[in-house]
Amino acid sequence: MKLVLTIAWRNILRHRGKSLVIGVILFLGALLMTVGNGVISGMAAGIEKNIVNGFMGDIVLISEKQKSENILLDFMGQAIEPITTYKKIKPVLQNQDIVARHLPVGKNLTLVLKEDEATPGGAFLLGVDFAAYQKMFPDNFRIIEGRWPRPGERGLLVPTFAREEMANYMNLWVIPENGTVIKEHMKKETLEHIDALTVSSNVVMMGMASGMNSTSDIRFPVTGIVKYNALSTIFGHFCIADIDSYRECLGYFTAADKAVAVPKEEQKLLNLEGTDLDSLFGVDPLIVSNTRAPGGAAVPGGAAIINNAIVSGSSVTATPLGVENGIYNLVLVKLKDGVPYKTALGRLNRALAEAQTGVRAITWSKASGPIGSMALIIRGALFVFVTLLFCVAVIIIVNTLTMAALERTSELGMMRAIGARKSFIGGMFLGETAILSSIFGGAGIVAGIAAVKLIPLFKITSTNDMVQILYGGDIFHPLLGTSDVLITLMQLVFVTIIAAVYPMHVAGSITPLDAITRD
Repeated sequence: MKLVLTIAWRNILRHRGKSLVIGVILFLGALLMTVGNGVISGMAAGIEKNIVNGFMGDIVLISEKQKSENILLDFMGQAIEPITTYKKIKPVLQNQDIVARHLPVGKNLTLVLKEDEATPGGAFLLGVDFAAYQKMFPDNFRIIEGRWPRPGERGLLVPTFAREEMANYMNLWVIPENGTVIKEHMKKETLEHIDALTVSSNVVMMGMASGMNSTSDIRFPVTGIVKYNALSTIFGHFCIADIDSYRECLGYFTAADKAVAVPKEEQKLLNLEGTDLDSLFGVDPLIVSNTRAPGGAAVPGGAAIINNAIVSGSSVTATPLGVENGIYNLVLVKLKDGVPYKTALGRLNRALAEAQTGVRAITWSKASGPIGSMALIIRGALFVFVTLLFCVAVIIIVNTLTMAALERTSELGMMRAIGARKSFIGGMFLGETAILSSIFGGAGIVAGIAAVKLIPLFKITSTNDMVQILYGGDIFHPLLGTSDVLITLMQLVFVTIIAAVYPMHVAGSITPLDAITRD
C-alpha cells in the first residue's frame, strides 16, 4: 500500500496540470455539495420553526367527516367540518407521552364587510383562547400596533398582509382601538390612495360555515396589528379572534354535553312563549319577555336557555362550562422532540378511535396542502441539484483520468512488462484519485463549512414566501450539523470511487505490446 501511494504521489507531481484540473473539480464539487446540504438542512429547520413551531404544530386533528385534508389555505371557500368532541379529545392527548402541547382552534373563511361597499373582502378567521395560543406559539409574530386582548376580552388581531388586502380591495384601513394611522406601516401602493381610505378600529365579518343558516355579521373590535416573523404573506391571511366571537360569527354555540348550530329561524322559535305563536304569521318583529335562567339569573334581551347556552336572535353567548364543550374545527398538536410522525400518527389514531372522538390525525405537510407540497418539492429540487453535481463531477473526472491513462500508455506498459499486475496499476490510479480527493475535496468541505457559517452574517432577506421557504425563514440561514458533514464526506468518497473505476479498468488493460506499438 505504501509503495502504491508513493508512486501515486509521484505521478500527481509529474502530471501537475491534469492533477490540478481534477483537484479544482473535486474542490468545487465538495464546496457545492457542502453548501447544498447546508441549504437543505437549513430549509428543513426553517420549515419546522416557521410552520410547525410557529403556526400548525406537527400533527393536526380533523373531523372524520372532513373530505379534503388541505385545511390551511382553501380559497374555494370549502368550510372545515366542525369538531364537537373536544371534551373527549383532551384526555386522550393528555395521556399520550409523545404529545408536548395541543391547542383547539376554530378556523374557517369569512367575508369582510363594509357598510358603504357592495363587494365584500375575504379573510380566514382563527378562533382561539389567546392565553393558550401564546403558550402554543410564543414567538410566531410580533405586535406592531396595539396590544394583545386581555383575558376574557373580545378582540381581533389583524395581520399586516390582511390589512393591506382590505386597503387595496375595500379602501378600508384598520387600526387598533385608540390607535392612529402610522404612514410608515403603509406600503407605497396604499399611500398613493390614502385619501380614499376609510379608517376604522373594528372589522365586520360574516362566517361562511357550510350548511349553516345562522352565521352572523359580527363587529370585531381590533385590539392589535401583528406581523408574522416569516411567511407573512401566507400566514397573513389569518385574522385571530377570541373563540366566543368566532363561534358567534360562524353560527356555532356551546352546550354542556354537545355543541350544535341553530339557524336564526329556529332561534326565533326557541324564543317564543306559548302565547306568542300568532306572531309567526304577522309582519311585526317578534317580541318576547325576559327569561329567567336556572337559579333565578336573568337572561337579557329575551333570550332562551338551552343546555347551558344562552341563545338570542342574533348571537349566542356560551357559559364558562361550554368553552371546552363547544365547537372547534381543528386541534393542533406539537410532539415531543424526536418522535417520528409515523409512530405518532399510529398511536394517536388508535387512541382517538378507541375513545370514539370522531376525529383523525394527519401530518402538518398534508394539512398545509400546497404549502407543504411546495416545501417537499423545493427540498427534492435541491437534492436533485446536488445529485447532478455528483454526476457532472464524476463525468469530468472520469474523462480526465482516462485521458491521463491513455497518455501514459508507454509508462504503464513498461510497468506491466517488468511484472506489475493489473491490480497494482488500478490501485495506483485509485490512490492518485484518493489523494487528490483528500486534499482538494477536504479543502472544499472546509470552505463549504466556512461559507455556511458566514452566509447568515450577511442577513440576506426576501419578502417572497416561496423564497423564504427555500431560505428556511425570512433570512437565508443554511445550517450544517455533524450528520450533514458526514453525509458530504460519504458523497465525496462515493464520487472518488465511481470516478476511478473506469480509468482503473483502462489503465489495467494496457499491455507491454500497447507500449511498444505506441512508441
